[in-house]
Amino acid sequence: MFMLLVIMWSLEAWSGQAAPPTGGPIADRIAAAAPHDTVRVEAGTWTEPTIVIDRPLTLLGEPGAHILGTGGYELLVIEADSVTVSGFTFSGVDRTFMEDRAAIRLQDAAACRVTDNTFRDVFFGIYMARAADCHIENNTLQAQITSETTGGNAIHAWYSKRLTVAGNQIDGFRDGIYLEFTDDSRVTGNTSTNNLRYGLHFMFADRNAYADNVFSDNRAGVAVMYADGITMQRNVFRRAWGASSYGLLLKEIRRGEVMDNTFDGNSVALLVESTDHMVFGGNTFAENGWGIKLMASAIGNVFSDNTFRGNTFDVSTNSRTLDSSFEGNFWDTYEGYDLDRDGRGDVAHRPVTLFSVLVERHEPVMYLHRSLLVDLLNVAERMLPVLTPTDLADPQPRMRPPL
Repeated sequence: MFMLLVIMWSLEAWSGQAAPPTGGPIADRIAAAAPHDTVRVEAGTWTEPTIVIDRPLTLLGEPGAHILGTGGYELLVIEADSVTVSGFTFSGVDRTFMEDRAAIRLQDAAACRVTDNTFRDVFFGIYMARAADCHIENNTLQAQITSETTGGNAIHAWYSKRLTVAGNQIDGFRDGIYLEFTDDSRVTGNTSTNNLRYGLHFMFADRNAYADNVFSDNRAGVAVMYADGITMQRNVFRRAWGASSYGLLLKEIRRGEVMDNTFDGNSVALLVESTDHMVFGGNTFAENGWGIKLMASAIGNVFSDNTFRGNTFDVSTNSRTLDSSFEGNFWDTYEGYDLDRDGRGDVAHRPVTLFSVLVERHEPVMYLHRSLLVDLLNVAERMLPVLTPTDLADPQPRMRPPL
């Protein structure tokens, strides 16, 4: 592998594809502009070396303005605060194993806006490094990568803070939105589909809010790791289907809320591992393989007012002892009764079936699903629990889904 990387680096260097000196019609206009000027670019295809913006200004593309690269360098680098880039189509950024080459790079920049642009045939779309208070809004980013190793991310942030990523349409990258060491930011109203890894992926990103996004048909779903104080509301996690696919994977998360989201048609809708003191409320888990996989390492989490319907397994776990609670959820598999007609079941519901425990320990047992033997085993386990966790129960399940 090392020799392969050396060879690829040598070929890149030999081909002369390093970023050429700056200079060209757009770069000349920027160089001549005063701070806070608006530089307008007419319709047409503009091909020139990397454009560097080193002063606050607005770069505005008129309809049909297209910045086309020759593949071996970034198209636009923003190195100043208070820069706005809007109205362009960007294309022609080749992949490389030596750098995260992007169509637009924001480097040590603050209060910038990248809005209403289109990105096609690029390695990384928008890359932010040590950026602050920037807005990435209403862009369309499309790629057609065929493997994770040859693809970049649509919107990528590293060591940044107070970002707003809103209203973007993303399709076909490695990760749709990737945040690392990026705090106090908002990701809202985006659609991220058909990415080869994650629709959304963030690590070490604290106090961020994710609302009203759609993550659909991403190969591995959405992964959230090593973060504190997150809020996820009214998102859709749909059709992450495969052996290692999750609608939402939570790992090493501390404190936060996952509220009013929809999990639809995933292999595993929600995996909760080493995640503590989270509130899961008002979510809908529908037509998934597993609704929730709740690991023993998850502590102090509360699941209330959620709806479970049409899942193969509503809840599964790897332990008989758990420190999380369920209360007031609706389960379409509940077989209890409501004699006092208060809308809550009079007997507890135990969502973990014996069959789910057996599948967790021996996956090939899944071939017995929907057999008479499995039904008999589940009934016997409900009457006299031996293998299923006795402390994982919803004491007052809802008789109808919450409004």
